[in-house]
Amino acid sequence: MALQPRPRPQQKPLGAGGSRAALLPGGRLHLQHGPIDLIAGAQAEPEHVRLAYAQAQACFSGVLEELVLELTVLKTPLGTERPTVSGAVARRMIEAAWPFRETFVTPMAAVAGAVADTVLAAMTAGRGLDRAYVNNGGDIALHLTGNARYTAGIVERVDAPEIAGTLDFGADSPVRGLATSGWRGRSWSLGIADAVTVLARTAAEADVAATLIANAVNVEHPAIVRAPASEVFEEGDLGDRPVTVEAGALPLAAVAEALAAGVAEAETFLARGLIIGALLCLAGQRREVGGTGNFQPAAKPSNLGRAGTG
Repeated sequence: MALQPRPRPQQKPLGAGGSRAALLPGGRLHLQHGPIDLIAGAQAEPEHVRLAYAQAQACFSGVLEELVLELTVLKTPLGTERPTVSGAVARRMIEAAWPFRETFVTPMAAVAGAVADTVLAAMTAGRGLDRAYVNNGGDIALHLTGNARYTAGIVERVDAPEIAGTLDFGADSPVRGLATSGWRGRSWSLGIADAVTVLARTAAEADVAATLIANAVNVEHPAIVRAPASEVFEEGDLGDRPVTVEAGALPLAAVAEALAAGVAEAETFLARGLIIGALLCLAGQRREVGGTGNFQPAAKPSNLGRAGTG
């Protein structure tokens, strides 16, 4: 029987449509082009915010075209020789993925976070903003100064809107990026994590780490259905590696084994200084690694930056 995978946003052609910008309620900026959909916000004097948004829009207008030009390199697994690219987003993708090259990884693992980082850098350049963020489908780049804070809503399943808790960051925190990955999200995963949220120095670094930790949350069980990545998304970067297409109910022992494997991967990244912390979720169970002590479960404040998938 042929597999019928659920449709995913990442399967839109990279060059589809033109870039669009709009102001949303609450003074947020919405930028969209093809599969890239960003929500940005800033706090400062109104004129600085206006100029910051104009800078973000100008940067964003060329992002997708730059990525398409270097897509072949960006979809190639990293090896011993560091790739040379020219686009701003592509350079951030290589920079973020390079420390993880000992395992299978392509720069595409960092794409959503790198776009968020790049647009945030453009938005804040010369503007003196107190607080700013760019949320790319749940991969979030942060700019915080002074007493500014940012509260992110955390989900336990990347395909569900329910907020399971919150993480709060101030300017004194080293966290400037967070990303979430899992098999139910926009990208295909080798593992079975419902959600892995990673905190890091940049959104691109968080994006790569979340992808790889989510891959590691894994176990063999008859309830898990896998298929070669090339059969479910032929334009992807995973080749014939088996991706998860369905994961049924698992016994508690299997859940614990899968989470333990993911924790081991996260602790390795933490020890190497590649991440600041991680939250791993599977079947209602949660594990915390590193600097996530300010996680507040079950809080549901409004207007949160929802952590989604990478």
